[in-house]
Amino acid sequence: MFDLDVSKLAMIGAVALVVIGPEKMPRVARTIGTMLGKAQRYVSDVKAEVNRTMEMEDLKKMKETMDSAMTDVQSSVLNATTQLNQEIADIGQEVTASDNNNAFLPYWKPQQPEYKHPGKNWRLKRSALPQWYKARQGVRTRALSGAARVARFRPAATGSNRV
Repeated sequence: MFDLDVSKLAMIGAVALVVIGPEKMPRVARTIGTMLGKAQRYVSDVKAEVNRTMEMEDLKKMKETMDSAMTDVQSSVLNATTQLNQEIADIGQEVTASDNNNAFLPYWKPQQPEYKHPGKNWRLKRSALPQWYKARQGVRTRALSGAARVARFRPAATGSNRV
């Protein structure tokens, strides 16, 4: 835009020093600096606003394409489900027609598995604890038979009767 090099800037500074004077020069330089800063901020704000509006337009276009794709997928899924429902109804009609011919066939109903609450298996909970925590808390990690448990907690014999 402007062809300003160091020699031209020095000439402008010398003329400004003579015209304005050395006493007012720092205040004028500060004012010019703040005005240039404000102008740069204004220009950057305008650029950012233009970029935002362009991005908004792009996002609107993208939203429209996504909406059209969603409606296409919705219609294809709806068509597929209606075709599947029609096929199932046709098969049901064929089965009922064949059941009238074969009335002696038993009616078969699939068995539902019995519900089991997942939190009731306490062995799994106990095995998930680390070994050091079990040792610190006094949790038994080895199974003892009833006889071994009785022998473990039996009072010590006073004589040499113990084998």
